[in-house]
Amino acid sequence: MKKSIYYLLPALLLMALASCQKEQQAPANNQFSGKPISTSLSSTVTGKYTNGFFIINEGWFGHGDGSVSFYSYDTNTKTDSIFTKENPGKNLNPVTSTLEYGTIFNNQLFLVSKVGGPVVVCDANTMQEVARIPSASGNNWQAFVGIDATHGLLSSATGLYPFSLTTYTTGTKLTTVTGNIADMILAGNYIFVLSQSQGVVVLNASTYAVVKTIPGMLVAFAKTPDGSVWTAGGTSLIKINSTTLATTTVAVPFTVFGSWAAWHPGSITASSTENAIFLADNNTWFGGTTIYKYIDGNAASLNTPFITLATGKELYGSGLGYNPALSQLVVNTVKSGFGTNYSTNDLDFYNATTGALIKDVPFSGYYFPATYAFH
Repeated sequence: MKKSIYYLLPALLLMALASCQKEQQAPANNQFSGKPISTSLSSTVTGKYTNGFFIINEGWFGHGDGSVSFYSYDTNTKTDSIFTKENPGKNLNPVTSTLEYGTIFNNQLFLVSKVGGPVVVCDANTMQEVARIPSASGNNWQAFVGIDATHGLLSSATGLYPFSLTTYTTGTKLTTVTGNIADMILAGNYIFVLSQSQGVVVLNASTYAVVKTIPGMLVAFAKTPDGSVWTAGGTSLIKINSTTLATTTVAVPFTVFGSWAAWHPGSITASSTENAIFLADNNTWFGGTTIYKYIDGNAASLNTPFITLATGKELYGSGLGYNPALSQLVVNTVKSGFGTNYSTNDLDFYNATTGALIKDVPFSGYYFPATYAFH
């Protein structure tokens, strides 16, 4: 990924070798065991970081750790480095790690770092740290999904692990799905996970048994109001019925690339008000300039891009997210090119119905935004 100005290719190779989105509920699961880690502070209902959304920043690889920014609806401004501001003396080190994923579940913000970094759980309203899995050279965490009030799963480049939400410990790695695992989502009685070797693997949410696999999928996941789960790969957008697991294939007018060489969350999101999917025509790591909107059942909606970025801008990381609080599409871009261009950023807000640009918020710095976490 675009981590280092002077050593871009070595950084990409290192990431290749080493290789947040909705609140959900499901039936209770089996008990976990694991190594205890530090815990403190319980979640509150409202707080300083309630009325807005989080931007999860990778950080400049090798120069600094990841960070979290917050965009406030009260002030219409972005505040940076809120984790370190609210937790003096704590950080997301090492600088060789990458903060790649964040999601809110049960009023807690889960921050997940790759390449030796920590998993940190914060109160989503105050940003005060609740617990963490400490940094370690063998870590390569990639995503989190909550299952119920006490159970979740952590994916990693080496497999899938139960994660207790009462003791904040990891359990024994699952044997039902193995290898490099990234994006996950819960829908109905199933957990959908993205596997580098198998595509989409559907697990029973109570037993973790494999129920179905859908090969060839590279980008995941989004969930529309009707409960359908969506994924993409090659020239196909796949709709999965979360009750019957029946699939519907829709042809897309471009080739969908994944990001396994230097993983970031999938460049796909869904509306909360209509059965519609937003999918970026993104390259393996970066560089996309168009976003398509597919309205379920309307093949013509894919005839032309829904959004085309202004000349000189390109997507970075996941690149887009749907903000249910405002019914808007949020897009982050960097200046096209290499080197110092990566310090030129824009946070753009689009009307999710018309595709019109509502607001552009430019900012400077080597943040490398990866994804968003919405309340």
